[in-house]
Amino acid sequence: METSATPTHCPYCALQCGMNLTPAPDGTVEVTERADFPVNRGALCGKGRTAPAVLASSVRLTSPLVREGGVLVPATWDEALDRIAEGLSSIRSAHGPDALGVFGGGGLTNEKAYTLGKFARVVLGTSQIDYNGRFCMSSAAAAGIKAFGLDRGLPFPLEDIPKTGCVILVGSNLAETMPPALRYLTELKDNGGTLIVIDPRRTRTAEQADLHLAPRPGTDLALALGLLHLVVAEGRADEEYIRERTTGWEDARAAAMAHWPEYVERITGVSVPQLREALRLFCEPEAAMVLTARGPEQQSKGTDTVGAWINLCLATGRAGRPLSGYGCLTGQGNGQGGREHGQKADQLPGYRKLNDPAARRHVAEVWGVDPDSLPGPGRSAYELLDALGTDIKSLLLMGSNPVVSAPRAAHVEERIKSLDFLAVCDVVLSETAALADVVLPVTQWAEETGTTTNLEGRVLLRRQAITPPEGVRSDLEVMHELAARLGVEKGFPTDPEEVFEELRRASAGGPADYSGITYRRLAEENGVFWPCPTPSEEAAGAVGAGTEEAALDVPHNPPHDDGTPSVHPGTPRLFLDRFATDDGRARFVPVLHRAVAEEPDAEYPVLLTTGRVVAQYQSGAQTRRVDELNAAAPGPFVELHPRLAERLGAAEGDPVAVVSRRGRAVAPARITTSIRPDTVFMPFHWPGEGRANTLTNPALDPTSRMPEFKACAVRVEAVEAVEA
Repeated sequence: METSATPTHCPYCALQCGMNLTPAPDGTVEVTERADFPVNRGALCGKGRTAPAVLASSVRLTSPLVREGGVLVPATWDEALDRIAEGLSSIRSAHGPDALGVFGGGGLTNEKAYTLGKFARVVLGTSQIDYNGRFCMSSAAAAGIKAFGLDRGLPFPLEDIPKTGCVILVGSNLAETMPPALRYLTELKDNGGTLIVIDPRRTRTAEQADLHLAPRPGTDLALALGLLHLVVAEGRADEEYIRERTTGWEDARAAAMAHWPEYVERITGVSVPQLREALRLFCEPEAAMVLTARGPEQQSKGTDTVGAWINLCLATGRAGRPLSGYGCLTGQGNGQGGREHGQKADQLPGYRKLNDPAARRHVAEVWGVDPDSLPGPGRSAYELLDALGTDIKSLLLMGSNPVVSAPRAAHVEERIKSLDFLAVCDVVLSETAALADVVLPVTQWAEETGTTTNLEGRVLLRRQAITPPEGVRSDLEVMHELAARLGVEKGFPTDPEEVFEELRRASAGGPADYSGITYRRLAEENGVFWPCPTPSEEAAGAVGAGTEEAALDVPHNPPHDDGTPSVHPGTPRLFLDRFATDDGRARFVPVLHRAVAEEPDAEYPVLLTTGRVVAQYQSGAQTRRVDELNAAAPGPFVELHPRLAERLGAAEGDPVAVVSRRGRAVAPARITTSIRPDTVFMPFHWPGEGRANTLTNPALDPTSRMPEFKACAVRVEAVEAVEA
């Protein structure tokens, strides 16, 4: 047996930590340190160390399943694929192509995400495609595009964080969500920098902070505006930077001046002295950063909230300068690449807009179709799920588990059950897959080669390390076979490198230009940052505005001796010369505070916020199958303050019910002073009666269409009192 180690990357979060995989004689796979990868430098969290456990045949799917007499039973691949093709074809004939829904995942490789978008639009002809990455960083993406003209999670590499003077971390608990990244904050402090953490809970990350601000959930927008007010009032605005590199300051300043510190204190619960201290720590060093995550983003005003933090960076000259800037900590493993190349309802490969005629012509030419045949933008993720069983009659789902992960999850579960036809491709029999008419077992990270794009915009090659079990096929094979059965014989290769070569052409000239990236380069380098155009005249100059290479029509490196052009090096740091706007200037966007969509009242007097724990990941479909992780985090809980617990008569470990307008969840009480008395917290990794997303509010941000996971009104009850 081949026992050499394969360098690859973790399948979980957007760090995409490097690791080595070595098959063992007993059929297991050993994870060892890969110190050469600069993001994690060998460090791995428990999820990464135990990731091979899900490769075992005993915990994953190894045969297609079809529903017979209400029960899923094993079937051959031909039977399963034929049934999917027949189901999709008959529904399309009866109701039209938009009766076919497609829902993808932020864990799919770039090749699979690209192919899924192409499959939906070329084979099915449907506009109804989106993915669970909409629930990740869509608000930050929308705000980044408004302000900078381009969205990439971090416009600088992680290695810059310890070298800056101050970091404001808003709504992120890196110690539990991305543990290997916590070292960057530790190194920041070791270097004399300061850390400000903004979170309604005193998390393990907040405990590392020089200053912890604990605002009421859903008030991050007011907090940012209050800090911007103080920038003006204390004369801390960088007027020269504002004059030379931005537009729109007057309107943004006027909006901020309506949020004086005492007013912000009443809204947020953060005291005026704390506000002033936060601003002092942020403004005194030469360089500083603001990093946001799901806390401010998963709100019905998430785009405005992130925009307010960007305004703070712009007003103080902390964007587009070395070791300064705004960045978003992407959550899912390929949340960045997954939306760049076609899974999102309104986007084509290369981060092009589906309603842009030039973008449609370019991609249609690569695909060999008429631009007019491509459907227009479809529904966002929650809106798509909400429409299931009405005008959307069928759903093809890859790499997602919305029965656990979607807001208002009980309603989404009912919508899924109302479908005429559901087909799921997954590694395990998730709660959503268990409802399907057909389930296809597909390969996972260690069993296939493909690329992902991490939170820095670093494109990586995840290599195949082992042979998949017999009976398992790749998602690319699935789409190839279904396309052929639905009348499209060409254009859906099964070789991931061949798909990537087409993706390069489709992305060329777009904002997320991968055309200068090849598998050979990725195999030789520790990732390549996009935009990375080819140095040819056709691709150069069309992308990368505001990168270190302001004039991309000139190759970065001189030609080789034989006259052939050198490769573009990629772009680790964006916006140093100019922003990706028409005039090269960043845009202030004026915003005003507004309340959460559902404020507490007499019936529902407490706010619920949700999040993750270190030992589980997303909907838990994979991590809940790993014994070591379950031992560390066996089930859901409700975190509540001692004063609230006393009013309920609840002791540590007692079951309590959390009730919202959408449903009821029951889990053991975890009593702690690390949370505000007016707030409760639940992790969202579990199904059943402790499913946190039974409670959450699907109120959508008007721009990003992000649901308001982070704040909804609830009441908390002692279970005994309810049952009595």
